[in-house]
Amino acid sequence: MNKDLIVAEITAAMRAHDKPRLSILRQVKNEIDIKEKDTRRDATDEDVVAALKKVLKQTGETLEGSIKVGTDDARTALLTEQVGILEAYLPAQLAGDALAQLVDRAIAAGGFTEKRDMGRVIAAVVAECGGNCDKAELAKIASGRLG
Repeated sequence: MNKDLIVAEITAAMRAHDKPRLSILRQVKNEIDIKEKDTRRDATDEDVVAALKKVLKQTGETLEGSIKVGTDDARTALLTEQVGILEAYLPAQLAGDALAQLVDRAIAAGGFTEKRDMGRVIAAVVAECGGNCDKAELAKIASGRLG
């Protein structure tokens, strides 16, 4: 995932008159531009993924608030669509058996056995998968494996 792809997707969304996609991708591009300005370098693929995750988190929080209030169904539908758009651009997150295998490897490599080592296990797994995992599920698996 790189900035050029985001720019190309924005152009395609403009041509297709796809306002929800255009709006959310412009937010992502804005985050990328801010990162480039702050670091004074071109955005890396990691920067683009980080921008996607940041906008996804913000949009998800807004969606949760919209669902709680429940007064604007059109806005809730738009936010739900935008969350789906952003998730499609992110790499698939590790879960289930693949995540359990990473936890087992981290426990074996570090020699962790106690609950107090859970933070170290989680840190090792997150570092190995580049933060591309369901952290709640990771914590649950790690907790179950440690005594």
